[in-house]
Amino acid sequence: MDRDRGPRVRVPEQRAPEQPGAADSLRFTVLGPVRAWRGAEALPSGSPQQRALLAALLLREGRTATANELIDAFWGEDPPSQAKATIRTYASRLRKILGQETLVSESGGYALRTGRGALDLTLAQDLAVEAEKARAGGNRLQARTLINKVLGLWDGEALASVPGPYAENQRTRLEEWRLQLTEARLDLDLEVGSHAEAVSELTALTAAHPLRERLRELLMVALYRSGRQAEALAVYADTRRLLAEELGVDPRPELAQLQQRILRADEELARPADEPASVPAPLKPAQLPATVPDFTGRDSFVRDLGAQLATAEGSVMAVSALAGIGGVGKTTLAVHVAHQARPHFPDGQLYVDLQGAGARAAEPETVLGSFLRALGTADSAIPDTLDERAALFRSTLDGRRVLVLLDNAHDAAQIRPLLPGTPGCAALVTSRVRMVDLAGAHLVDLDVMSPDEALQLFTRIVGAERVGAEREAALDVVAACGFLPLAIRIAASRLAARRTWTVSVLAAKLADERRRLDELQAGDLAVKATFELGYGQLEPAQARAFRLLGLADGPDISLAAAAALLNLEPHTAEDLLEALVDTSLLESAAPGRYRYHDLVRLYARACAERDEQPPVERETALSRLLDFYLATAAGVYALERPGDRLVDHLEPADHPGLTFGDRHAALDWLYSEATNLLACVRQVARPATLRRAVDLLYAALDLGESGANAKQYEAAAVRVREAARGCGDPRSESRAVMSLANAHQLAGRFDQAEREAAEAMQLAETAQDLLAGSWAANARGIIALYHNRHEDGEAFLNQAIEAFRSDGNLPGEASALCNLSRIHLATARTGSAIALARSGIDIYDSLGHALRGANGRYALGMALTQSGEFAAATDKLTEALEIFRDSRQRLWEGMALFRLAEVEIASGRPARAAQYAELALTVLRGIGGDWRRGNVLTVLGRALAGIGQTRRAQVCWNEALSLYDALGSTEAAQVRSLLTTTAS
Repeated sequence: MDRDRGPRVRVPEQRAPEQPGAADSLRFTVLGPVRAWRGAEALPSGSPQQRALLAALLLREGRTATANELIDAFWGEDPPSQAKATIRTYASRLRKILGQETLVSESGGYALRTGRGALDLTLAQDLAVEAEKARAGGNRLQARTLINKVLGLWDGEALASVPGPYAENQRTRLEEWRLQLTEARLDLDLEVGSHAEAVSELTALTAAHPLRERLRELLMVALYRSGRQAEALAVYADTRRLLAEELGVDPRPELAQLQQRILRADEELARPADEPASVPAPLKPAQLPATVPDFTGRDSFVRDLGAQLATAEGSVMAVSALAGIGGVGKTTLAVHVAHQARPHFPDGQLYVDLQGAGARAAEPETVLGSFLRALGTADSAIPDTLDERAALFRSTLDGRRVLVLLDNAHDAAQIRPLLPGTPGCAALVTSRVRMVDLAGAHLVDLDVMSPDEALQLFTRIVGAERVGAEREAALDVVAACGFLPLAIRIAASRLAARRTWTVSVLAAKLADERRRLDELQAGDLAVKATFELGYGQLEPAQARAFRLLGLADGPDISLAAAAALLNLEPHTAEDLLEALVDTSLLESAAPGRYRYHDLVRLYARACAERDEQPPVERETALSRLLDFYLATAAGVYALERPGDRLVDHLEPADHPGLTFGDRHAALDWLYSEATNLLACVRQVARPATLRRAVDLLYAALDLGESGANAKQYEAAAVRVREAARGCGDPRSESRAVMSLANAHQLAGRFDQAEREAAEAMQLAETAQDLLAGSWAANARGIIALYHNRHEDGEAFLNQAIEAFRSDGNLPGEASALCNLSRIHLATARTGSAIALARSGIDIYDSLGHALRGANGRYALGMALTQSGEFAAATDKLTEALEIFRDSRQRLWEGMALFRLAEVEIASGRPARAAQYAELALTVLRGIGGDWRRGNVLTVLGRALAGIGQTRRAQVCWNEALSLYDALGSTEAAQVRSLLTTTAS
């Protein structure tokens, strides 16, 4: 399909061929219009007949073409009387353009003398040969890349507008080659796990080439691997019917065999035959943390665990689980053993910190998503549910030898879905608890070091000379550390950093039992004593930073956020944080980002409760962090939505927040800080900070709309709503409930959204909160549209328009106008719908409001579609689509693709409609809710029916019907009608 005329697919953009050589070298193209360049200068190619001569000579690759051969090429069996003279004229003109040395006359004919790299077709042929070699050598990714480069050399139809029978024959030949290359590339797409993305392109290609069975076969495999077995079988049924009607033949045996394999739910078909699709050789994961250079002792454990991991090369999967108290060195030992075992696992090593000792252990489905991405699986191919992800993970690792290090596990239930489950792979688990309920695991209990090992570790860090001079004092130090490796490392690191201290000075400091906790409970108390050693030696400013930073709930913290929490200048805060990193009490996750080990965080919080004076400073520190997030998020909102009055209704913040040079940098910050920001909202949802917490949620509404953080956003909205109800604050409650209503609406839960929005309106009226009231009316208007309550929707939206106008909120007014446009459209007032949408867009554009302007173009595109202005509708929806993509709004990106599919259906182009609808399904995977998915499936079914794939259309409609019935949606009747019509 011409890339300029259809949906975006994965074929690269066309570029003029770039060949090595002098700047004035000649270059030519035939894979598109016949063109010539000298260096960067485009040369005139003349009339169509002159281009025909140039093309004929180029395609002969330097061989001479006689005059008679050229006459046949141009005119076939009916040449003009002056054919030879005409050819001489064209040749003379070309020679003036190309040069005497390039176009030569010989043996009664003509030839072009160019370098081999001068023609795009020659370059394409060379790349195709390299691709074949790469594929034969097993390098599928390189082969795929090379074929994409070949296809990228095409610029529309080959030999475009060149007349003559020779050009027509060559055009047909080159188009067939292009199609073969596309099939090869799609075949490779399936082999490397990009089946979900391939469905859209294959659907369009099968529509364009309905009798090409290889494309049908690839489409069936792509659908099957995407979990759409019924559609895959429907493709076969449609193909068999079409072949019988058009050619009177049955499908070829390969297609029939594929149907049988799909009917049997063949597990081998679900993955490539030779290798896991998502683990290409160049992308083997190597995620193990660095091993410590001074690893000491544990010899028997190293031998034992190494032997266990080596058994993974046999017929069983090896699982070893290390248990022990915090600080005993579980992770250090596991990482060291894993590095030694790497030769046994040549296909890669995966690592994750499961945060099992913290308040929020890592979710297995999140970890599996990360693992699958590391193994090369595309986001669109990753299933939604835990069971499906675990199954795909095991399938991906089948036949490979990969080591999985699961660090800091909470319990056996957390890690079971993360185990490879196949011979050749192994899992190494660390946890504070013994995994007695983990079937088949080799259990290892790790105790403290022996005195000799402890002294050896201390010596390696401090230095043999200093320890040798004070051996008895060194033994006292490691004994005071309880022989715990982490405690020894902290103490030794402090001593190593202080050249004026002797070992005896450190031993004397540790001898004071008031600085240590009694070991009444072997586990936690030993850990606390370990951390007490490092904490007790901090400078006062360092100790304060250690205590206060541990209060924040996020998984890590940026330098800017830490500086705000500590009420320090960034450079001063950085010095303190780096000092804490040096003492191993804090980790540097990345430049400018810091995190605690989960046990250290708990200890830091205990220190804050015990030592922070006055106690109110703990709340004040979190309040400062909240102010930083609120001010910065409000700045992002203002930059993304210029002119929006929402920021004027937010609670004031004492911190100025960060500033950004452009909206892209602002969005980068918002999405990178999403988890920490939403954790802060949940944490500070209490009376003194509740209003600012609610307003932070409001200012960060992009996180809810994008789809990427929708679940976390909704959880935060629930938390602040509950807190607001408990405080009896109708203003906070109205905004919290309105945030929750938005979350429900975006997820397609319209009944819940309506209840929440109605409550928000009442609360806003009580609180006289114009912000929440206006947006609640706007939301109820669009929800009423979804419920087909058009009269109610129009009343709500008119109410919203008045409220926004009274507040001077132009973007809000524009939003309500665009929503009102959709009400008018639904009630057959197309002209006024167009006018309303244009009014909204005018407001947005006058303010430079790109994102919401895209929503206006979305509404206008729908109205133009209904009015039959399909070209204009496509333009507006395409503009909206690009802005949504640029703004990372996946939900609206998917919906724009859906609306483009509707345009193509209405304009009689079902193949392109199917391609847009397939892309919409891919983008909306896991977001937007079942109602929106049902809408896309309905349109996809109509498109498939339009290209003759009736059985597959029925599968889509049946799935849509089941979704609508479950929701009680009125759209079910329309889908039943479609099914009845096709059945008859």
